[in-house]
Amino acid sequence: MPTSNASTEGTQEFHACAERFVNVTERELSSGDLSRVASGDLERVITAAVKLYVAKTEVEGKFPAPVSTEITTPTEIVVVVSEMLRAVNLNLFDLAMWYRRPR
Repeated sequence: MPTSNASTEGTQEFHACAERFVNVTERELSSGDLSRVASGDLERVITAAVKLYVAKTEVEGKFPAPVSTEITTPTEIVVVVSEMLRAVNLNLFDLAMWYRRPR
């Protein structure tokens, strides 16, 4: 099935934005000065990524790896997951119930 120009442009735009975000993130991390990264901007990016990931998994019925395990550590994942659970007032019991659900 041929891809429309708008779809191709959207795919290219998303890829370009993702590349730019990764490059800026790597630069900021290597600088050691994270004061230039606004917490509100980071919240918006993480929120958008979570919403997009969930929507994509629901549409496609697949669960691709949400993070690259080659460049993230278990500690980094636990810190983010813990804060996400706190943000929505969930506890580990709630998480265990969701974890057991079929994919």
